[in-house]
Order: sequence, then structure tokens, then C-alpha cells
Amino acid sequence: MPKQPVFPGLRDVMKKKVTRREQFLAEMDEVVPWGRMLALIAPHYPKVGSKGGRPPMPLEMMLRVYFLQNWYALSDPMAEETLYDSDAMRRFAGIELGDDRIPDETTILNFRHLLERHGLTEAIFAEVSAHLADKGITLRSGTLVDATIIDAPSSTKNKAGARDPEMSSTKKGNDWYFGMKAHIGVDADSGVVHSLDTSTARLHDSQVWDDLLHGEETSVWADKGYVSAEREAAFTGPGKFWGVMRKAPKGGKLHSLDERINRVIAMVRAKVEHPFRIVKRQFAHVKTRYRGLAKNRAQLFTLFALGNLFLVRRRLMA
Repeated sequence: MPKQPVFPGLRDVMKKKVTRREQFLAEMDEVVPWGRMLALIAPHYPKVGSKGGRPPMPLEMMLRVYFLQNWYALSDPMAEETLYDSDAMRRFAGIELGDDRIPDETTILNFRHLLERHGLTEAIFAEVSAHLADKGITLRSGTLVDATIIDAPSSTKNKAGARDPEMSSTKKGNDWYFGMKAHIGVDADSGVVHSLDTSTARLHDSQVWDDLLHGEETSVWADKGYVSAEREAAFTGPGKFWGVMRKAPKGGKLHSLDERINRVIAMVRAKVEHPFRIVKRQFAHVKTRYRGLAKNRAQLFTLFALGNLFLVRRRLMA
């Protein structure tokens, strides 16, 4: 005899185990400053016209779906599919099957384009930074500077028959990479990203140094790629520490004192790798999703904003 179907609400009550996805979404639901985010986007979001017509999807629902896309590396079509498949994601987005319209891939794409068009992902990053500052989490005393390569598809088997012209190749060690770079400035105390810039992969890391500092640093920390006598001279002064790793003279050997200093700097700098780990491993953003720098830059601002909230979620929840 076939089993009687169980109503979805009853099934949730009877379930004994909370999955990792449900736990993650519950934590993020608690720490995202929804009111601030919605107030930021609302002036640009379409309203019901005076002549009526089909009302737009609720703004909060679309923002939640957009965040799900970034947390789980979902394309627009896959985001729509996943909303049908996953009870946990539907609950997070505030969707009930049969009661609400589920946004289709075109609606999801249009919302993303709206954020890109009005520069709202950069505003989201800034709003999260302000929220964390209000909570006393970012102290803004020292800055860790670093960059990472975001790979782009190198294949020419696509509609254009060519690689993305806005991406470029660069050599790191003995390996070549094709894509773009994300450059970040990180609060030395909390590990939170306070500044972000992007470039093609070919650009040397040190070229965006000034854009990553907030100007109130008492210390800066970076690897050998940022060595500059001029910058070091400009930063020296009472109560300031130049934490850029020492580089051996060409054809020479690093002094033992400089080696010890480098070990100390490396220990402090280790914290700068945490935001990259969250974006690349936790959020699975290992390759660019779109063609061109602008769309990928917009997504990176969202990813690092959400990464900041994930990084300090325990402190925010406490």
C-alpha cells in the first residue's frame, strides 16, 4: 500500500536533523542588515505604475535570491531551478510553493543588472562596512594588503569564438594564469575587508596600493611584491610600522635579521588569506562567471561584503 503524502509544513516539524545548509542560511539571515540593504536598493527598484499592470516581485525576495546566487555560485537559470528543488532556499527567500510566484531566470537576471547599472553592489559593500563599524568590529588601525587571481575561461569554444578581451595573462612562479585580480585591504585586527579594487591579471599588485589604504593606518602589512623605498619613506613616523616583507638584493642573500622580521610579518599577514578562502572555498567563486571586468567587479563587491558578514557572524550573533 503506497504511503500517504506528507504536507510540507508537517514534514518540517517532523524533521529531526538541521542540515548544514539550513544552519548556514539561519546564521546569515540573522547577521545580514536587511533593513539597511533594502533601504539602499528601494529607490531604484521598479514600482507598480499608476495604470496598474503586473506588480514586481517583492524586493526582499529578490535580494535574498541574489544572495543565494552568490553563496552557492548559481547562474541565473540554476538559481531558478534550485528554488524549485530546495525547501531550505525557498524558506530563506520567503517563497511558498503554490502560494507565491517563483522568480524565473529572466527576473533574476534583470535584478542583477539593476544592481550593476546603479553601482549598488559597491554600495552594499560600503553599507556592510559601515554596519560592522557601528558594531565596533573594525578598528581601522592597521591594514593588510594582498591580491588574488580570479581565473577566467581560457577556451575559445564559445559564441564569440574568442577569450574575454578584458582579461589577461600573468605568470606567478612557474605557472601562467588567465583572468583578473581582486585587490583587498584588510583590517589587521578583525580580518574584515575594508577596501576592494579589481584589475586585469596583468597589472602589478603594487599599482593599486593607494586605493587599498584608508589613510589612518598605524601599520601596513604586505608581501615582497609591494616593496617600495618611496612608500616606506612616506609612511615612516612616530607610532607607525612598515610591515612590508624584506627583499634580498639582486644576486645576494637576505640578512638573518631581515629573515626574522619576514617571519613575524608573515604571521600577521596570514589573516589576509581568510577573506580569499571564504570567497573561493566557502562560496565556490573560483572562476569569473561573466564576460568583461565590470560585471565580475560588481559581483566581487557583493561576495566580499557577504564574506565579511560570514567571517564575523559569531561576534554579530553574540
